[in-house]
Amino acid sequence: MFSLSSLSRRVLTGAGNALGRLAAPSTSQTALTPLSMFTRGRANLAPKQVKHLRRHKGRVPIPIGGSTRGTTLAFGEWGIRIKGNGARLSAKQLTTVREVIFKKLKILKGAKVYLRVFPDIPVCIKGNETRMGKGKGTFEYWACRVPIGRVLFEIGGVPIREELARDIMRQAAAKLPCEMEFINRSSPPRLGNMLIYPDPPKPAVTPAALLAEAPASPAPASVSAAP
Repeated sequence: MFSLSSLSRRVLTGAGNALGRLAAPSTSQTALTPLSMFTRGRANLAPKQVKHLRRHKGRVPIPIGGSTRGTTLAFGEWGIRIKGNGARLSAKQLTTVREVIFKKLKILKGAKVYLRVFPDIPVCIKGNETRMGKGKGTFEYWACRVPIGRVLFEIGGVPIREELARDIMRQAAAKLPCEMEFINRSSPPRLGNMLIYPDPPKPAVTPAALLAEAPASPAPASVSAAP
């Protein structure tokens, strides 16, 4: 019968030990956190770190306090904002819109795209026909709650013709599940369904105008001496 040499047995034994070490689970590694199981690329819209992976569903906020913050352009020259009811937009929807704008702006060197919202709310979903209880569902995607009037995207960086900007934003708005409107730098802020126009400037008041508007003082009455 053929017998292996001592050198062959030593080589095979060493290879077997190495395979055993690779197959055995390492106890020195720390336990993975729930967020470390999700990979995040540089182009992915996802927060780097959150305190709680599961959150309540919540409701889309309604601007009832009179604040118009976030309803006008801040960085670019053209943009789109929500005209209809607010909605919850997912990271995939925002990424799709951003890719459409990037593709159309490729011909303009130096053009920039500004995203005014960010998906930082985790959405958890349970399977269909699942019995109640046993905890919340598993993480599914990231989303953000956007109220009415909020600006979503802006473009600028280089001079862009209005016709081209309108066509780009029209195609971008077609990818979103809500009604959008095209705005520019001169567009007034929006509060719900109303547009807030600033009060017209009052004319400057000069001393001459004040004197002209002042009523004339009555002449003093003459007092006749008694006879």
